[in-house]
Amino acid sequence: MFDQSVQFLTPEESADVDKALLTSPEKFLARLTISTSKLLKVIAKDTETAIADLTPQQIIQWFEADSKRKQEQGVNASILKWEAQDLKDVTNE
Repeated sequence: MFDQSVQFLTPEESADVDKALLTSPEKFLARLTISTSKLLKVIAKDTETAIADLTPQQIIQWFEADSKRKQEQGVNASILKWEAQDLKDVTNE
């Protein structure tokens, strides 16, 4: 479940993407890219690293730390608010 109080894509940005002359896959990728850009800013700030200097390992470690925070302190303590009890929740197995 995703807490809508933390938004990486505003309704206005989503509407702008909708208005763009793009195919559905391109619109999806545009939304994903905008959201990712905002999340990378959060990760860069948390790691005190410039976005351009972030490594895949730093990004993975940030996700691990956010997940650990969620597990130990509850979903509201994390940046990413979705809840999955185990991988079956997200992989449909």
